[in-house]
Amino acid sequence: AGSSMAAAVSGLSLLQRQVRLAAAATSSLGRLGRRMPVLGGVAAAFPLARRNYGTEAKEEEELRIRYLDDEHKGIVVLGLNRSYAKNALSKNLLKMMSKAVDALKSDKKVRTVIFRSEVPGIFCAGADLKERAKMHSSEVSSFVSKARATINDMANLPVPTIAAIDGTALGGGLELALACDIRVAASSAKMGLVETKLAIIPGAG
Repeated sequence: AGSSMAAAVSGLSLLQRQVRLAAAATSSLGRLGRRMPVLGGVAAAFPLARRNYGTEAKEEEELRIRYLDDEHKGIVVLGLNRSYAKNALSKNLLKMMSKAVDALKSDKKVRTVIFRSEVPGIFCAGADLKERAKMHSSEVSSFVSKARATINDMANLPVPTIAAIDGTALGGGLELALACDIRVAASSAKMGLVETKLAIIPGAG
């Protein structure tokens, strides 16, 4: 438990360092009339391979998993990467998240898990409503059950979890963040359970 908490603190301090660096950059660039998001660097905190901004990511790239090394060993970063759909939760993305969380449950080397976005300005827009519109009613029920089970599994991971919220977290995206133990948000972050305006209860946990 002690090593897990230490890893969580390490992961959190790494995020906080990026916040300070981004804020300093914002201050210096402000004189030039340029702006950058305060936590534009939650994404930069964990540099990954080439990103596919503005293009449709291949299905296997919709969730990027990275195991950190050296002093951050034991920290695992899960990155949502559906830029063309604002990281909306599709059947495929849910399946990949469920598989990843299942693997993390029993991995004794994992001390902390960080959920983040690979897409600037968006954390997760919730369920993929375009995909849902094409589903049969029985498929919708199955999808909601899968979403609930996956997010509950996230909440029950035996290690500390951190949501790095850069941008918008709506519906199931906010539920995903709420399932984590700690949330770190950019000052520009917007969060909401917008389905309640339609008299629909949040269905993913």
